[in-house]
Formats: sequence, structure tokens, C-alpha cells
Amino acid sequence: MSPSTPATMATAEMTPEALARATGEAMYRSDRASQWLGMELQEVRPGYARMTMRVRDEFLNGHAICHGGLMFTLADSTFAFACNSYNVNAVAAGCSIEFLKPVAGGDTLTAEAQEQVLSGRHGIYDIRVTNSAGDVVAMFRGKSAQIKGSVI
Repeated sequence: MSPSTPATMATAEMTPEALARATGEAMYRSDRASQWLGMELQEVRPGYARMTMRVRDEFLNGHAICHGGLMFTLADSTFAFACNSYNVNAVAAGCSIEFLKPVAGGDTLTAEAQEQVLSGRHGIYDIRVTNSAGDVVAMFRGKSAQIKGSVI
């Protein structure tokens, strides 16, 4: 058995909720892409995350609606926070998105990721993206794979 480090002893004493929050905070501090796009991490708990992002003018495509790639990125970032919430490194193994409604500039999007199943090293997460009115504008499904290491 390998000796415990102070960090692993500290995380072992945390509740699952506290560990998820600490993991989310640590990930967000080093997530330059999400920060640059103005995403805000609102909540993280085991198997769950919620993020928001205001649709800036430079996010609009040639149809003057939010570019699907930016909606995908919000959903993908939220997925990452949910599947890493156990402090075990996890990456996307695959994902898909369905765009349901156009999103106007100036609107604020909210993405909520919910774990559907975690079996061994693999998980499936559904992410619902809504606009300010609460309308579902996109649905994203992500498949995660746990890899070696921990976030904190």
C-alpha cells in the first residue's frame, strides 16, 4: 500500500458534496476556455453540474442566432464538470447534441448535466440547455471514460 499524501487524506475526509464542489472549483480555475467564453459554474454535486453563459454578439452566426458550436461547448463544459465531480479524472468518450430552438443574442443559456448511469469507468450524462424563458433549446448526451489520476 502506498502512503497517503496530505491532499488525498484531506479529500478522503470530505463529504461527496464537498468533494464535488472542491473538484469543480479547482477545474474551473484552470479552465481557460470556459472562462474566456464567459461561462459561470453555478453548482456542482456528485454526478451533476449547472453552468450559465450569456450569448454575446460575437457568438451569433450568419443567421443572427447563437452558433451551435458555442451551445455545444457550454453543454460539453457542463458535462465535464459533472463527470469529474467524483475527483476521478474523466474525459469524453463520445457525445451528441440535438438543437431544438434558435437562441437570440443577449439571451442567457443554462446547461444542466445529470448523470444517468456510472458503471465501472464509464458514464452517461444528459445535458439540458435552456434559454432565459426556460425553453429547452438543445439536448446533449455525453459518454465519459475515467482515466488515471484525480483533479485535486
